[in-house]
Amino acid sequence: MGFYEDQVLPRAINAMLGNRECEKLRTRAVAGLEGDVLEIGFGSGLNMPLYPASVTRVLAVDPATAGRKLAADRVAASPIPLQYVGLDGQSLPLSDESVDHALSTWTLCTIPDVQRALGEIRRVLRPGGTLHFLEHGLSTDPKVAKWQHRLTPLQRRIAGGCHFDRDIDALLASADFTITREDHFCMRGPKTMGTMYEGVAAKA
Repeated sequence: MGFYEDQVLPRAINAMLGNRECEKLRTRAVAGLEGDVLEIGFGSGLNMPLYPASVTRVLAVDPATAGRKLAADRVAASPIPLQYVGLDGQSLPLSDESVDHALSTWTLCTIPDVQRALGEIRRVLRPGGTLHFLEHGLSTDPKVAKWQHRLTPLQRRIAGGCHFDRDIDALLASADFTITREDHFCMRGPKTMGTMYEGVAAKA
């Protein structure tokens, strides 16, 4: 990981995704979580103050050292213990069926082998476990999708591998997850980056 991805990008993401609109969406995404929760792409810990009291521990995965520094105050202020367990969602150093639930917010767009990462999440979830997700992705509007495909190569270069055009529903289905609740909507701003998928997927 280069200096830009490790030091600059986490600070930019912390600023861009730390607003009130994003906080409301994050609050919806964490609702219903309990027990041991694996968070992929923990970043600067923006979800940490929002976790419900039913969560007993957060297991965090994130490759950026700057993110951990930015998260320090949020982690310290939370009554929920946090443990960093890895740098890469594609290879989780956790036992099979060892966590109750998982959370991913604005993360599946950047993982190089996202299918492998979803397989790892499924592997470590206990029976009945769920993945709560809040992601941007492929639009159902062909015109918007066309621009998403066009702009993704540039977006990947400037935003740490981020894809505008990943079909989150298809990715979850391919990883043997069953979506039990989902909302599709557009955030304010360009539809290429604001097409949202928010919901819960159960380990099939």
